[in-house]
Amino acid sequence: MSKLKGSAQSVQDKLSAMGLPNLVIELPDSTRTAEEAANTIGCELSQIAKSIIFRRKEANLPLLVVASGVNRVNEKRIGHLLNEKLGKADADFVREHTGFVIGGVPPITHKDPIVTIIDEVLMQVEVIWAAAGHPQAVFQLTPMELVEMTNGTVARIT
Repeated sequence: MSKLKGSAQSVQDKLSAMGLPNLVIELPDSTRTAEEAANTIGCELSQIAKSIIFRRKEANLPLLVVASGVNRVNEKRIGHLLNEKLGKADADFVREHTGFVIGGVPPITHKDPIVTIIDEVLMQVEVIWAAAGHPQAVFQLTPMELVEMTNGTVARIT
């Protein structure tokens, strides 16, 4: 197996350190958007797990919402769930708190632990694909592996 790009290799190293068999793969085309990822991987859009970072306004901390590729996040619903207002996270905020660039943020291996909400729609598919640290890197996992890896809360996000 050839060496992965630095940020993708760090995700693979973390998966291996966690004793997980999941493999990071680098693809020839971009997976920056859910549509690009589904087309490049050859899977359904609903199987793409989008990692979206929001800024929790009062705490000024990140929130990770892992959404199905078919859904848009309803920020008010998530804010109500957390009893906190959410704001947009700019590229600097995302990189500062996760260590990754937008378009390659994985659901795991962030600089610091991040509160995570997982789209209930992802629980309806057998296999999902998540970003792996680089806009051309992904890894395959099951919805239950996602919940276990992130210690996330499954909720309705739309």
